[in-house]
Amino acid sequence: MPRAKTTANSLTASEEIDLLHKITQVIGSTLELETMLREIVSMVSGMTKADGCFLYLHEPEDKSLVLSASKTPHPGEIGVLRLQIGEGITGWVAEHRKPLAISEKAHEDPRFKFFQTLPEDRYEAFLSVPILGREGLVGVINVQHRKPREYGDRTLQLLTTLARQVGGAIENARLYEETRRRAQAIQTLSAVSHAVTSDRLPDEALQMVVGMTAQLLGSKICSIMLLDEKGEELKIAATQSLSDAYRNKPSLKVAQSLSGQAVVTKKPVVVADVRKDKRFAFPDIAASEGLVSMLAVPMISKADVVGVINTYTAEEHVFSKEDVSVLQSVANQCASAIVQMRLLAEKLAAQEALETRKTVERAKGVLQKKRGLSEPDAFREIQKQSMDRRKSMKEIAEAILLAEDLGGGRAA
Repeated sequence: MPRAKTTANSLTASEEIDLLHKITQVIGSTLELETMLREIVSMVSGMTKADGCFLYLHEPEDKSLVLSASKTPHPGEIGVLRLQIGEGITGWVAEHRKPLAISEKAHEDPRFKFFQTLPEDRYEAFLSVPILGREGLVGVINVQHRKPREYGDRTLQLLTTLARQVGGAIENARLYEETRRRAQAIQTLSAVSHAVTSDRLPDEALQMVVGMTAQLLGSKICSIMLLDEKGEELKIAATQSLSDAYRNKPSLKVAQSLSGQAVVTKKPVVVADVRKDKRFAFPDIAASEGLVSMLAVPMISKADVVGVINTYTAEEHVFSKEDVSVLQSVANQCASAIVQMRLLAEKLAAQEALETRKTVERAKGVLQKKRGLSEPDAFREIQKQSMDRRKSMKEIAEAILLAEDLGGGRAA
């Protein structure tokens, strides 16, 4: 005996006008994408008396559909659950850009894709409509009912109209968020430039950089790792993480680590989930700290790599081209500053060595003149006093010269 199907009740003309008016109010009242998506889901759920409602946004960069809002809260899936174009009923609707209504046993449709974490997978009726905008596909909105249900032509037409109206608004909201994020990126890059070129100590400057970068990218952990002198190992130089386990983790072998790949190839390395990647050196830390997706970019100054900047998210995340570009810019600014600091340190060390040699030469001359010592003996005398008094040879030489200048008799 066939199961009885509920027929979706059509709205009255007055109710439809009220709904379209409400849509106009919502899309005109905010540019906050998250708020707008929640309102759209709420309106669609109310209009269709849906038991489940999901809104997916199209990500052109990897041709995927990302779950971005839902009627029943699914905090672990929002922004994480993804479908490729053509995958599942949702992907089919996105690919063909036309609505699809299934009145019963939707989960038995060969196009249906199961998600073990979504109880709505077992709902009977399924209505899916593409959201289209000026630039093409914006997303897909799905309506689900626990029991079989006939979706009338009027309901389908109204939902299609709604999807078409909100498409442009969603595009505007995403453009607004992208513009705002780019402005934040510019501010961060400016702040990074100021930090690495200021008079702050190197460690303090790098610590500021990882803090600003983590905030910009929404990172769980951000760290800077520098190469050792031999270029064989990477060691943490700065991180905003408060975890002792992460801060004190051992150095990484360049040839045997994901971060090392960024050094060797001089290209960014992206890992969707480090917990599942056997190449990740510290799976225990990934588990305890809740690290999932990873982006590592090389710190390059001219042709030389001095280290890497790693950023991790707490949920699976697709890093955009903009994410990679911003982090690479930060990394290269830091690399240039580090190279400059090292060159300056080497220059100062060379100057210090030259000054020391000149001072010791003058002190040797004093000892040769006052004590009748040979040049090698005068040098050994200064060297012996340096060891006995635990002072540098320059300090001993300066003391000899000072005694000579003050006319203190026998030098040192």
